[in-house]
Amino acid sequence: MKHLLSIKDLTQQQLLDLIALAKTIKANPAEYRHALDGKSVVMLFEKPSLRTRVSFDIGINKLGGHCLYLDQQNGELGKRESVADFASNLSCWADAIVARTYSHTTIEQLAEFGSVPVINALSDLYHPCQALADFLTLAEQFEDVSKAKLAYVGDGNNVTNSLMYCAAILGATMTVICPAGHFPDGYVVAEVQELAKRYGGKIVLTSDIDAIEGHDAIYTDTWISMGDPTPLSDIKAKFAPYQVNKALMAKAGANFFMHCLPAHRGVEVTDEVMDGAGSLILQQAENRMHAQNAVLVTLFS
Repeated sequence: MKHLLSIKDLTQQQLLDLIALAKTIKANPAEYRHALDGKSVVMLFEKPSLRTRVSFDIGINKLGGHCLYLDQQNGELGKRESVADFASNLSCWADAIVARTYSHTTIEQLAEFGSVPVINALSDLYHPCQALADFLTLAEQFEDVSKAKLAYVGDGNNVTNSLMYCAAILGATMTVICPAGHFPDGYVVAEVQELAKRYGGKIVLTSDIDAIEGHDAIYTDTWISMGDPTPLSDIKAKFAPYQVNKALMAKAGANFFMHCLPAHRGVEVTDEVMDGAGSLILQQAENRMHAQNAVLVTLFS
């Protein structure tokens, strides 16, 4: 494992090992206090962030490493200086690069032209760190995470893509329920179905909200992704049947609710569900740090 650009690059054993290591680091943080001694990690962010930035910064510190945050006041990478030059220069000083970018191509170029590990902290196509944290969270609820039945409801996006890869590789069941015209990228879906065949997963995509029945957890995200200028009023009527509320949770028979945050309360999910007994949102948020620390320890081991 040289980088973490996408979940699809991992084998089933690598994915299981990362989840297991994350559990161990979470339970025994003192044992990993010096795992990154002498290591410096640059965090390169084109987009704003709360959970990703804080969980990486504090997580790296807990492992004994040093973190340097760089925002992009001049916009996307490659405008003021080429991505190749950025990557090669950072590799002179840093031991790893964590990048949150608009385009996944930028992540790929950082890995291609740099000489240190690169971690994708979010791109337009993938959010692997989020999906790792989410399946770590599910693995804390289910002794065998492959038995978990996850339903994703709403807009197909980068989070959906990474969750599908995780479910397919782990051999789990995942149903993606989206309004027509808002499904995940077709190329990603094709890759996911091939991985599901290989590892025994089951991925179903539909617009039928009745397909929610028989799932253990319901996951949703904002209906409009960060940077999308579409007014909520333009899509609200189309997405309204896909709101996660008490009735939908009951229809699914789901015990757990998940959201990557930030959430628009009262839009894609009601307060009653977000703050309910089965909500895993804060566990997911905490697990971002433990999952990412497992990635860092693995890359430097």
